[in-house]
Amino acid sequence: MKYSKWQFTALLLLRVLIGWHFLYEGLVKLINPDWSSIGYLLDSKWILSGFFHSLAASPGLLNVVDFLNVWGLILVGLGLVLGVFTRISTVGGMVLLGFYYLSHPPLLNLEYVLPSEGSYLIVNKTLIEMFGLWVLYLFPTGRIMGIDRIIFGTGKSNKQ
Repeated sequence: MKYSKWQFTALLLLRVLIGWHFLYEGLVKLINPDWSSIGYLLDSKWILSGFFHSLAASPGLLNVVDFLNVWGLILVGLGLVLGVFTRISTVGGMVLLGFYYLSHPPLLNLEYVLPSEGSYLIVNKTLIEMFGLWVLYLFPTGRIMGIDRIIFGTGKSNKQ
């Protein structure tokens, strides 16, 4: 599939910007010795709140969740920024964002300890970023410009 220079540049910038966001969030959590997801999990509302609360209630599970969250963010971010295993990175990012969204959905009558930056109803930045990753999943930018090109070739096939 041929893209114009502007189309490809926009897709590449979207991939790198979302990747930077993931990478930065993961690194900030990694270097902060006091960071834990416990507050976020306990603040969960809506239909899956019991699941998220149970993760916070078990110290062992909480350690696993924190580890997976930090390293998931870092690896997804690196994958997107470098264009390596981009399809796996986009799916991993969508899974993380899906959990964040389901834990704190922007619905009426749900109030959270940490206020959001605006007034949202159903659509928030998490959902938009998740759909941005879906767009990136559909276009093999890593095979055009990224380490995936070296590993998998130029992207004539859409499979990885």
